[in-house]
Amino acid sequence: MARDKTELILKENMYKVLVTLSVPIIINSLIQQLYSLVDSIWVSKLSSVHFAAITFVWPINWLLVSLGAGLGVAGTSLLSQLLGAGQLDRARAYAAQLITISLLSSLVLTVLGYLATPVVVRLMGATGDLAELGTLYLRILYWDLPVVFLSFVINAMLHAQGDTVTPTILSGLSAGLNAVLDPIFIFTLGWGLAGAAWATVLSRALLAIGGLIVLLRGPSRIKPDFTRFRFEKQIVKEIVQVGLPASIGQSGAALGFAAFNGLIATYGTATLAAYGMVNRITSLIMQPAMGMGQALTAIVGQNVGADQMARVKESFHKAVLLAVLIGSVGCVVLLVFDEPIILFFMQARDDPAVISESLNYLTYVSVSLPFMGIISAFAGLYQGTGNTKYAMIMEVGRLWFVRLPMIVLLGRFTSWGSTGIWFSMSFSNVLVSLYGYWVYTTRPWLHSVLARRKETGVKPLSAVN
Repeated sequence: MARDKTELILKENMYKVLVTLSVPIIINSLIQQLYSLVDSIWVSKLSSVHFAAITFVWPINWLLVSLGAGLGVAGTSLLSQLLGAGQLDRARAYAAQLITISLLSSLVLTVLGYLATPVVVRLMGATGDLAELGTLYLRILYWDLPVVFLSFVINAMLHAQGDTVTPTILSGLSAGLNAVLDPIFIFTLGWGLAGAAWATVLSRALLAIGGLIVLLRGPSRIKPDFTRFRFEKQIVKEIVQVGLPASIGQSGAALGFAAFNGLIATYGTATLAAYGMVNRITSLIMQPAMGMGQALTAIVGQNVGADQMARVKESFHKAVLLAVLIGSVGCVVLLVFDEPIILFFMQARDDPAVISESLNYLTYVSVSLPFMGIISAFAGLYQGTGNTKYAMIMEVGRLWFVRLPMIVLLGRFTSWGSTGIWFSMSFSNVLVSLYGYWVYTTRPWLHSVLARRKETGVKPLSAVN
């Protein structure tokens, strides 16, 4: 199955390749969003403060999870290039290094995160019930880090081969378990917000265990080789070279969102709750475009390894067209059905201001959805070649150099109020898309991290009949 997907990626119609690989990733991404939405819907039945608490601490958890996501990006990029170049033994060695690094780093972060949570939450400006509930929720989620890191790496190994179906099936089973456990833990057992956190931890543990069994006992060509295992300096260096910028990009974005949440909190709990709710809705709608970007990483990687740069550009151009189409349709749907959508996802209506702020935010962010799709395609292209620093600049720059300064300036020199937040978010997506286009046209991304390291006697798979 994996070999068939490699032949598909390297030789067949590009629209077929994009759809074949993207659809399972899109479904998987939707499932991951449902994880968050299911938690949000059940937690919103408790109170607006409980809902605001999970929104407030989300960037802190993302900050640590992003380090594991960086390993996942490195895995997909490097392993797909090695497969495209026909270097299977080398790919297995990289897989073992990735798994070991992910487990060790996640255990360290779990301990540090648990101990630092109360201080970090209060430094962000939370007080009273918001601080207490946020600390409770976040401390439980930190026990989730080892299985989340492991899942990132396992998915990377499967995605690099073109197997995007297996992770989707496992995610579906995990999400189903989470949906069952949420009401039981939150209400039946009376655990409240802690119940939502424990439901997430247990369901994701099932996901990681299932993925590991499939990887080791299934038909995967990339089975980690732990024979005489030791850390290999060159492999670790390349993993860091590709993974570190991806981690910095996502962790920098997480820090930016943490600061962002601090600014939003000064506008009141209603604005913070509206921000969290609308973000979940737009993320759900844009998951198809985001999934396209993730699929593009493996497609670009294998074709770079096979030295098919014309096909790399073709895959990017067609991914952009599809992403813009998805964003445009999403924009129309949100603008036309704004109020029914908000009322569906906001079950606790104890604060009318939350509904009003949500509708205002939804109007502004909808217009920028096509640009969010373009950003995803650029990220997939740059990650696939191993040039993750450009995706990092886009991610970090959007928050720290555009969005946050604009919010501060508009808050200080205008009377826009929370509208200044929503405008800044939309405008930053447009500006970062222009930067991505500039990088593409100046072409520094064309050079692959692994392109100049070929094994003797090994032919790219594109040359194998």
